[in-house]
Amino acid sequence: MKQIITLSQKEEWISYVQRSVNCDFYHSWNYHALEHTGIPLLFVEDSGEDFIAFPFVKRRIPETDYYDLTSVYGYCGPISNKPFTDLSEELLLSFRDAFLLFLKEEQIISVFSRLHPFFNQNALLRKFGGVWENGQVVAIDLTTSLSVQESQYQDRVSRKIRQLKQRGFYVKEATTEEDIQTFTAIYTANMMRLDASDCYMFDQEYFKRLLRCEEYDARLLFVYDGTDLPVCGATIVSKNQIMQAHLLGTRKEFLHDSPAKLLTHEITLLGRAQGVKYYNLGGGLGFKRDSLFEWKSHFSKVTFDYYSWRYIADQATYDALLVQMDIDPESNVDFFPLYRSQLQRV
Repeated sequence: MKQIITLSQKEEWISYVQRSVNCDFYHSWNYHALEHTGIPLLFVEDSGEDFIAFPFVKRRIPETDYYDLTSVYGYCGPISNKPFTDLSEELLLSFRDAFLLFLKEEQIISVFSRLHPFFNQNALLRKFGGVWENGQVVAIDLTTSLSVQESQYQDRVSRKIRQLKQRGFYVKEATTEEDIQTFTAIYTANMMRLDASDCYMFDQEYFKRLLRCEEYDARLLFVYDGTDLPVCGATIVSKNQIMQAHLLGTRKEFLHDSPAKLLTHEITLLGRAQGVKYYNLGGGLGFKRDSLFEWKSHFSKVTFDYYSWRYIADQATYDALLVQMDIDPESNVDFFPLYRSQLQRV
């Protein structure tokens, strides 16, 4: 049976996430309640015994009567009460047919979702096609001994961590309203310096609601210098033995000190205390193996393949939108859906 669960149905949304065998905080009701780019919804196909649930954000395509679906920022994708490889073929096909009918009825032209690198969601989505390889993410394996973990650090990373400690830098969890305000200012200045698009800008209320939620464990950590000034901070979220580095910022005048290296190491110690298996550092900007990816790989050689789902539900309308916006359908710009490449900056 098909269900479209909205944010007003909080208990139902939370129930499906809690009953899922593999899920992360990105699937939670609270995280979707923070979304401001569209209307969050949870598409569910429930057989009574098993279910498949897929969270999305529905957006109107400007100056049209059409819509598209996207995912929240982070690693999302479908969830279920069983691994997708253990679900019946009947349920997989029922989900596909119900979802395709939903797309047609709602005039949804395309679907984009970032998939979770630790879950095998491709087993479901190959029923549709459109699974896209997006390189890899770097993760630190916290099930190994601490000495094995540290042996994977690049020499310069280990040396920098020691130097920062010797200079009096330290890491501590921050919990007050003032702390959240301070982190918001550091993060915002960081994003402005990088000329980040609006979708990466978040206000103090966002961080407050992110950190004060019972659906997952979210914490704010700061690196302080020898004068007790917070110079670098990060929001860290854990759920189901997976820890995510959600958002991070460093004061410009301390970038040359690389306090994020000390912060990364100290976060792994927190993860170990919580029984976390993996600390996911993520990948590079725009899915590329760039300097950011290399920075992360200096901590670990453990990587996971990362995919996105890029599905065109109405090819004729999709193509017409490209013509209307004078966009070359053969463009090599890595952006989906392509008609939104001119509506927002990457």
